Amino acid sequence: MVLISGGGTNLQAIIDAARNDLPVDIRAVISNRPDAYGLQRAEKAGIPTAVLNHRAFNSREAFDQALAALIDEYQPSLVLLAGFMRILTPDFVRHYHGRMLNIHPSLLPRFQGLNTHQRALDASEEEHGASIHFVTEELDGGPVILQARVPVLPGDDAETLAARVLEKEHIIYPLAVRWFAEGRLGLNEAGQVLFDNKVLDSPLELESVRS
Repeated sequence: MVLISGGGTNLQAIIDAARNDLPVDIRAVISNRPDAYGLQRAEKAGIPTAVLNHRAFNSREAFDQALAALIDEYQPSLVLLAGFMRILTPDFVRHYHGRMLNIHPSLLPRFQGLNTHQRALDASEEEHGASIHFVTEELDGGPVILQARVPVLPGDDAETLAARVLEKEHIIYPLAVRWFAEGRLGLNEAGQVLFDNKVLDSPLELESVRS
């Protein structure tokens, strides 16, 4: 199950990986925006789609309750946030504890929230990147599983830096999904990431792991 709000490039990366050898079946793609281009990507791939417009609900709680009911119709083992631009309520997050992942365009815990690329430039960072994490009640604050780094180059602007990070996102998200599908990745009762039955003391780095 993949939740989107926009173009769906990370969704496309997962679709492409699933066509190859990623051992998953994408049950459906749900968007809170009817104009999200990612819906067309899903339809082209023969994946069921649904739109649940948050503007039709009078509260965040009501939307999240309806969204959870819709998701649960498909009985997914894993829920992926792929550019889903909604702050989720605690009840929703707890319902999918340990089986919901998000991708964030920064080296968490740095630059939680929005405008990460410009903020990295404004902070004169020498490197930037992307993180995959389990979703918890803290926005972009769940335990980080895997990160990929890119250099911040002279002359970079937010757009060029974002493009370099996005290339890494398209690698690390399918990889994390593979680990979950193969039973190598999980979350223990203490909220710690388990990888190959060992607690991760720090996030895995793309450059140092194999698929």
